[in-house]
Amino acid sequence: NGKGTGMVGYNVQAVVDAEHHLVVAHEMTNEGHDRSQLTNMTRQAKHAMAADDLKVLADRGYFSSEEILGCEQAGATPYVPRPLTSGAKADGRFGKQDFIYIREQDAYRCPAGEVFARRMTTVERNLTLHRYWNLSSCRSFALKPQCTPAKERRVTRWEHEDVIEAMQHRLDREPHAMRVRRQTVEHVFGTLKAWMGATHFKTRRLPNVAAEMSLQVLAYNLKRTIAIVGVRPLMAAIQG
Repeated sequence: NGKGTGMVGYNVQAVVDAEHHLVVAHEMTNEGHDRSQLTNMTRQAKHAMAADDLKVLADRGYFSSEEILGCEQAGATPYVPRPLTSGAKADGRFGKQDFIYIREQDAYRCPAGEVFARRMTTVERNLTLHRYWNLSSCRSFALKPQCTPAKERRVTRWEHEDVIEAMQHRLDREPHAMRVRRQTVEHVFGTLKAWMGATHFKTRRLPNVAAEMSLQVLAYNLKRTIAIVGVRPLMAAIQG
């Protein structure tokens, strides 16, 4: 699960087109999470579809700042909501979204209207992070208990944070995007699970399970294509 514990199993990655519900790319992994898969699957889908640009809709499990940047660099437009993991919000305090970035000043405005200047830059896990705070204003802020239990509230900004902010603006403008995702890929997984039964995979070891999944995807795509264009046009396309 990304925290050092989990169970032995297989993780199916699949990209499904929203128009015809065909699986355009898939891959089998044995990682217990999806956070490192967004760029890889985006590239596979773009290659399979020969597409110059794609809208990529994924659930919260795929949220990774680096992967979202990689997805954009691959020529796609990602839509991935943030995980609901803010400790401050869970404790009833102001979250990072309550602090407004002022691009012209490279500073943040806090809920009290005070300006947090950039104070330092660090590199953590290969990410360049800028830290912002304002010690003097935090000391006199009447709502400080609602903001932080520390001496001052600090805001962290990744060097490519503008990519994440632009994606959040897209999600705010297009709230239906996640509904489209659910109606697209969840339908495919539900169908495949129903076909495969409660035990899902009959084989073991990653190469064998990957081959088994490929056969399931092939069968699914054939049935979908027959439903869309019919048997004769499909046979003509295969032969010609």
